[in-house]
Amino acid sequence: MTPREIAIVALVGGGVFFAIVAAVGLVRLPDLYTRAHSTSKSETLGAVLTLAAVTIAFDGGMSTVKTALLLLFMFITNPTAAHAIVRAAAEQGIEPWTEDAEGGEQ
Repeated sequence: MTPREIAIVALVGGGVFFAIVAAVGLVRLPDLYTRAHSTSKSETLGAVLTLAAVTIAFDGGMSTVKTALLLLFMFITNPTAAHAIVRAAAEQGIEPWTEDAEGGEQ
């Protein structure tokens, strides 16, 4: 295996790991705010790592440039979209989950 192939496999493996972490966070966490935090951070990193692997896998040319631009776009827009969703939820009055609720959980 060449160092390039090792880098591609490592980046894809990291991307898959963080995508799984995002999915688990989405399923396991109790409210919109914690779910948004978990998924926005983990999914962004997973997508960026995977797109970095794709960029390395392409042999240069316009496909590499387009993939690198997509990587930059994802890096900027994913956290921004998550922030907008959470801000809209806060403005709608959606309360965060607390353990002070009746019965110890909400």
